[in-house]
Amino acid sequence: MALEGSGTTNTQAGSCVAIQMTCSDMWSVAQDFAHKRLSQLLKAHTPGVDIGSWRFEVKFLANYNVRARRIAATYARLYLETEDHGDLTKKGRYYWMALGAFASKTVACAMEHPALKYGTPDYGKVMNSLAKGNLWLFYDIAPWHWAYSMDADSFWMCKASRNAQDAAMEPTVQRSMKAMPWAAEALPVMGQFKKNQHIDAGFKAVREIEALPVTDVEKRPNKQLLNLLAIARHEQGSVLQPLIYEDDVFAFFVKVQRMPIANRIAPPLELVFAAACETHDPELKSVAPEGTKMEDYKSRMDWIREAALTFHGLMQTRQAYMESELKTIAGWVNQT
Repeated sequence: MALEGSGTTNTQAGSCVAIQMTCSDMWSVAQDFAHKRLSQLLKAHTPGVDIGSWRFEVKFLANYNVRARRIAATYARLYLETEDHGDLTKKGRYYWMALGAFASKTVACAMEHPALKYGTPDYGKVMNSLAKGNLWLFYDIAPWHWAYSMDADSFWMCKASRNAQDAAMEPTVQRSMKAMPWAAEALPVMGQFKKNQHIDAGFKAVREIEALPVTDVEKRPNKQLLNLLAIARHEQGSVLQPLIYEDDVFAFFVKVQRMPIANRIAPPLELVFAAACETHDPELKSVAPEGTKMEDYKSRMDWIREAALTFHGLMQTRQAYMESELKTIAGWVNQT
């Protein structure tokens, strides 16, 4: 594969040079994109040097809710095709990303909910679990999509080679990734970013969506729903289930959340299809059915399928509204 770079080794202003990239290079660049999205570029004075001398440092964002909102923004941008390498003529191919934007916004809202802070035993551990799942799902899923947007042919050639282990990534990116919170715990249980049947199915649907005209109001929406459900199975089964729902502290928290007194003050188990945390319009949210056991994969997926169908219906009947809300969420990309 080749990418165009401006003036990498040549000295002619305004010219370009083709850089041959390996699959390892491609996955390293994609992973670096995810890390930089959750970082802030800081300008600092170099000690012992004239006051006019500055250096720039990339600092990982510390606030969990800010990270969740930036993640939501990135998902929205990927759906809207306004992210790096996006193609507006293909909007709608990354269907899960639209739902993912609302979901990550919901995580941010839960983190900001006062009842979580003041009414939750083991508050710090619960917040850590929410942040861990949100962060490592993003580190897994965003590079798949970003790499596909960058070069779909290279994506198909390199799909099977993605691997967070040492030999498959550029050393600097590898060190940066492994320095992230919970890396030693997260990477092994979520399969080292390797592709699986759900990633295969999700991106097969992406390719099929791209081949269908936007005017196809039957086959294209069906393929979009296939994409959403395939990536949702990966999200919930391959990442979040082993990473947070099988953690004893977090599993206990979601069980307590179902208790009559606790569920009156806890963040509601609902997915709101708006940039705001709450809505008074019942059509714009999916509430977890009574008896949903969030720690249980099958029970949780039953609700997620129901939420996906509600979302899918809104995308068919109120697309302008839904995309307007996603554009608002996309605007959080530089939030600090």
